[in-house]
Amino acid sequence: MACQILTQLHGLHSIFASKVTHLQVLNNCNFAYSIIRTYGSEQFQPKKAVILKKMTRYEFEKTVHKGSTEEELKHYLEGKRSDYNGLRSRHENHCRSIDSITKSLVNHGIETKVVSRHQFTPDLIRWADVLFTAGGDGTYLLAASKVTDKNKPLIGINTDPSRSEGCLCLPKEKYSGARFEHALKRLLEGKFRWKRRQRIRITMSGIHENDEPIELHDQQLQFYEHRFSEHVMESETYRQNVNVTENASSPRILPVLALNEVFIGESLSSRVSYYEIKVDDHPSEKHKSSGIAICTGTGSTSWFYHINNLPQQAIKTVLGYASDLMPGKHVNLLDPNLIYKVTQKYNDSLKFDPSEPKMAFTTRDPVRNGVFQVGHPNGFAKKIEICSRMWDACLVVDGGSSFKFNDGAVATLEIKEEDALKTVVFD
Repeated sequence: MACQILTQLHGLHSIFASKVTHLQVLNNCNFAYSIIRTYGSEQFQPKKAVILKKMTRYEFEKTVHKGSTEEELKHYLEGKRSDYNGLRSRHENHCRSIDSITKSLVNHGIETKVVSRHQFTPDLIRWADVLFTAGGDGTYLLAASKVTDKNKPLIGINTDPSRSEGCLCLPKEKYSGARFEHALKRLLEGKFRWKRRQRIRITMSGIHENDEPIELHDQQLQFYEHRFSEHVMESETYRQNVNVTENASSPRILPVLALNEVFIGESLSSRVSYYEIKVDDHPSEKHKSSGIAICTGTGSTSWFYHINNLPQQAIKTVLGYASDLMPGKHVNLLDPNLIYKVTQKYNDSLKFDPSEPKMAFTTRDPVRNGVFQVGHPNGFAKKIEICSRMWDACLVVDGGSSFKFNDGAVATLEIKEEDALKTVVFD
């Protein structure tokens, strides 16, 4: 925690001095920018819809333990302190929500197909006029990574509002799966705004540029006790002959887009991640860290926020140090109201609007010593290029698709207007 506090001192200093930081200047533009970049003139009149349903925990356990009776499954789950009755009840509620969504769409003359993630194919996406997800944020992110048509709307419906926040879904208080008819009525009446959420495009070159992604959901089903079994281990790298010619083709744009964030680092969190990074026009740097996370405005309220936000106790500690260094000043830096306001101001500066065409990045636990100096551990960027110097690394998109990213692999991350995801907002 002490290292994290010291890392953020420059940002806090600007607050103490009543100056506006680079982060705050950009965030002051968010309100006007979000107004400019929302859309409301196009009507919602779909003829064909696809509903992507999530796999519930109950379904997952049933799939893993094929052939088991209900009593055997119950005994197994209770043996690891899982609530069998609760899992089954939530699964049944989820199924009822899907039935409610499907019935509402069909009753309004909309041809509807309900599919699992394995059936959510490019052909099916092209067939539909609108895409719905039935689940939570995870299901929405999975769908968003596959949708490449900027004019194909994606709308999330929360089917488990009591246990899922569903920040990417329609407001769960009024428009959960069980109350979908109310949401559909608003959509058909045009009582909404279109909004574009920016996504990160990733271009791979060098080693592994043509590798196919590992779907972590599938891996969990097949080898759920060996999470990183697909990655080449360090000893295997030295034993295998690498054909350089096979990896000399032109750069390849990855088939998935990141709505929340991209994480790059060693597969095993206990290992140090080593890579070269170039941010916009800044000189490239060599970093050793616990990995790097790059997010959109959508992702700035998610993992990125939780990596960087500071609790009031940390702010109080820093203000206490500042008070000790300013003897004689007639300002009570330890006033609880001041601590609260500084905490809120700093943490709010981490967020930015999902429609803004920029990325935020943060280096996790950067190593600083006589050899490695991290000049830009976090900030905003239009373009980021990272070259791997790691042996067992991965590039993970929205926690769902994992690509090998070992020594020699190069990833270029950018925001492109044509990649923005079309969705709706209820005011």
